[in-house]
Amino acid sequence: MNLIQAILLGIIQGITEFLPISSSGHLVLFQKILGVTEPTLTFDIVVHLGTLVAVIAVFWKDIVSILRKPFQKLTLLLIAGTIPTGIIGVVFKDFFEELFASGKTLGFEFLVTGLVLFFAENLSRGYKDVEETTYLDAAFVGVMQGAAILPAVSRSGLTISGALFRNMDKDFAARFSFLLSIPAILGAAVFDMKDILEAGVGNLYPASLGAGFIFAAIFGYISIKYFIGMLKKGKMRVFSYYVFVIAALVLIDQYLTHIFF
Repeated sequence: MNLIQAILLGIIQGITEFLPISSSGHLVLFQKILGVTEPTLTFDIVVHLGTLVAVIAVFWKDIVSILRKPFQKLTLLLIAGTIPTGIIGVVFKDFFEELFASGKTLGFEFLVTGLVLFFAENLSRGYKDVEETTYLDAAFVGVMQGAAILPAVSRSGLTISGALFRNMDKDFAARFSFLLSIPAILGAAVFDMKDILEAGVGNLYPASLGAGFIFAAIFGYISIKYFIGMLKKGKMRVFSYYVFVIAALVLIDQYLTHIFF
C-alpha cells in the first residue's frame, strides 16, 4: 500500500465510519478497487483508531463527565450496550473475518443497510433521554452494533435505528451510538493485537500508517458533525439511496461483470 492509497483509504474510513453507509464495507470495496492485495489488518485498526480520536474530540465533555463520575447512568448504559457487542464479536470472530477477506456478501449487506436507513425515519418519534433509557434498550442497541460487524452493514445506521426503535430521542440516539463506538473500537484493537503483532506492517511504511490515521481522524470529525445535523433535520433516509446504488453496483459486479469480485 502506497502513501496515496493510505490517504484515500483514511479519508474513506473517516467519512464512512459515522455516516450510516458502512465504513468497513467501503474499506473492503475500495481496497479491491485500488488493487490493495496485501493483508490490511494493521492498517484497518490504525484508521479505526483515527476515527476514535474524532469521537473523543466531539464528545469530550461526555467522556470527561464519565471519568469524573464513572458510576453514573450513562456509563452503565454504555456497559450494557458493550456486553452483547463483545459476545457477538468473540463468538463469530472467524466468521466475520472470512466475510471481510472474501467480500462475497458485500452487495447484500449494503442492501440491508439501505433498507434499515429507508425505514428508520418512521422510528423517529422517540422521547427517551439518559434517565428514561433502560438497560434493555442499551443492550438492544449493543446487539445491533454486534450485527454491524458484518462488512457492509453500517454500525452507526444500525445502532441509531435500533435506538430509535427503542424510543430514544434523536439527539441521545446519535450521542449514545457514537459513544458506544469507543469501547467497540478499543476492544477490537485489543482483541486483534495478537494477529496485528503476527501480521506486522507488511508492505506498509510508517508514513502510510500515519497518513491513514490523521486523515481518518480529520474526516471522521467532519463526518460526525455533518451526520448529527442531518439526523436532526430528519434526513437519514437520504443516505439509503446512496447505499442502494452501491448495493446494486456491487451485486452486478459480483454476479455479472466480475471486475473487482
